[in-house]
Amino acid sequence: MSVKAHNPEERPKRRAALIPREEASGFWRGQRVVVTGGAGFLGSRVVAQLREQGATNVFVPRSADLDLRARENCRRAVEGADLLIHLAAKVGGIGFNRENPGTLFYDNLIMGAQLMEEARLTGVRKFVAVGTVCAYPKFTRVPFREEDLWEGYPEETNAPYGLAKKMLLVQAQAYRQQYGFNAIYLLPVNLYGPGDNFDPKSSHVIPALIRKIWEAKVAGSESVNVWGDGSASREFLFVEDAATAIVRASELYDGAAPINIGSGSEITIRDLVHILCRLLEFDGQIQWDTTKPNGQPRRGLEVSRARDAFGFEARTDFLSGLQKTCEWWTQIMSNEIERQGGALVPAFAR
Repeated sequence: MSVKAHNPEERPKRRAALIPREEASGFWRGQRVVVTGGAGFLGSRVVAQLREQGATNVFVPRSADLDLRARENCRRAVEGADLLIHLAAKVGGIGFNRENPGTLFYDNLIMGAQLMEEARLTGVRKFVAVGTVCAYPKFTRVPFREEDLWEGYPEETNAPYGLAKKMLLVQAQAYRQQYGFNAIYLLPVNLYGPGDNFDPKSSHVIPALIRKIWEAKVAGSESVNVWGDGSASREFLFVEDAATAIVRASELYDGAAPINIGSGSEITIRDLVHILCRLLEFDGQIQWDTTKPNGQPRRGLEVSRARDAFGFEARTDFLSGLQKTCEWWTQIMSNEIERQGGALVPAFAR
C-alpha cells in the first residue's frame, strides 16, 4: 500500500492548537440551525454532532416536502434561521456524472444560489457552503492548495457538478463584498464510511468497489472488473471526521477564503483495490477496464489552512475506516441474504 501524507513535518507543530471535539463551547445553544441534506450520509452526522455540541433547534428540510430547486421552498427552509449549513446536493460517481451532466449542473447550481439569496434576504447570520474537491482543475499540482482553484478547467466528467458547486464560492465572496454577508466555503475530499451510498448506478469509488468486490466473492467469480488502469490517486476522509470539520468551521471560521477539508494523504486506486480485496477476503483476479475513464489523474489536498483556521485534523486512520465500512456493508448484506432465505442475486448479474 502507498499512502502519501502531505507536509508531515508540519503536524507536530500544530497538534497543540487542535480543539477536542468533545469540548462544547456553548456557541450552539439557542441558535436555530438549518441543515439541508441533514438526513443524508454526511448530513446525519453533522446533525448528530450539532446536538452533541448543545444545538437544540435544528431543522432538516426534506426534499419530499421542500424541493430546494423551487425558490419559494428555499424561502420557507431558511425562514427564522440563525445559521444555515448547505449540504444538499445531487451527486454520483463517474458513470452517473457522464450520464447526467445537465441535471447535476442545474440542480446543484439552482439550489445553492437560491438558498444563499434567500438566506441573505431573510437575515440569516451565517451561511456554510459545502463544495467539492471536483471544483479543482483537472491538472492541479499536488497537494491541491486553495489558491489553485482557478488555474484551469475541472476534469471533464466532474466539471458540471464541480463548477455548479464552485459558483457558491463566487456567490459567497460577492455577497460578502457587497452586502457584508457572512458566507464561508469548504472543500471536502471524497468521503467514505458506514451508511454510504452503495447503489452501483450512483455510488462513489469506495462503496462502488466494496460492493463490486463483495458481490464477485459471493458469486464465486474468479475476477472482478474495475474501471480505469488504477493509476489515478484519491484522498479520502472518514465521514465522522468530515462532520467534525464542518461543525467546527461553522462555529469558528468567518473568512472569505475557501478551505480544504481532508486527511492530507492520497492513495492510488490500484492500491485501494488490493486493500479492499484483502479486507473482503476476495482472492480472484483484478481486471482493469482501460476503456473506461480514470477521472482526475491525482487528488490530494493541502490541509494546513483548516488546522490554522479552526484546529481541524482528521483523526480516523484510513485502514481502520475502511475496515469499519467493509464490516458494515458485509453485515447489512448478510442480513439481506438471511431475509431472502440464503440467496442474493448480485447487481452485476441482474
